[in-house]
Amino acid sequence: MFRSRNRHVFRPTAYGSRRRRRIPRWLVLLVSGIIIGAGGLLFLQKSYGPTRLTMEQSEQLQSELNSANIDKQRLETDLGRKERELADTQSTLQETQDTLAKTEQRLSTIDEDLQVLANAIPADPRGTSPGIRAATFTNNDGKLDYAILVMQDKDKMDQTFEGTAELAVAGRYSNGSVANVEIDPFDLELDQFTQLSGTVDLPDHYTAREVTIKIRATGSDKVVATRTLIARGQ
Repeated sequence: MFRSRNRHVFRPTAYGSRRRRRIPRWLVLLVSGIIIGAGGLLFLQKSYGPTRLTMEQSEQLQSELNSANIDKQRLETDLGRKERELADTQSTLQETQDTLAKTEQRLSTIDEDLQVLANAIPADPRGTSPGIRAATFTNNDGKLDYAILVMQDKDKMDQTFEGTAELAVAGRYSNGSVANVEIDPFDLELDQFTQLSGTVDLPDHYTAREVTIKIRATGSDKVVATRTLIARGQ
């Protein structure tokens, strides 16, 4: 009657049976959230993020970047050279402007000097205005060099004279025959004075002895000034 009614059941181990432990719900939620977040991030990067470059694209981009750097250095070098050239040009321009200012100042003095000389030159023997104040003619290897100074009186300086000058050459050929040669007229224009100078061809084996200058106004056959002078040389 003192025996226990509960029977002892055989235990397979000395430690008894263990209860199965479940994974905590919070751990499942945490891992699920991490997986979902990583997947969403990968999706966003793939769909809306910048495209990842392949190895070839990366090498090409690096090559283009190096080329751009080389071009940049070249352009910087060119810019430096252009800046130096600009500085040199500005310096030269300043020197030219200074020289021009000095020249203009000198020209004003020259005008005064020329006026003094013009007043000192003897008048045309015929007393005409315009008049042929001076002239030189020189034979030069089958050509005739000439320089003629034509002037107007002061009271006519405000009236520009326009006309032509003609040269009538009297000379001799090497065989002794005498002949006259007419030179084509050339234009002239002056206020107070002008110098006509140049070279004209003479016939072969011909030497000028004297030259007659004739000046006519434009559109008129009247000779307003004339003078005859000896030709020099040969």
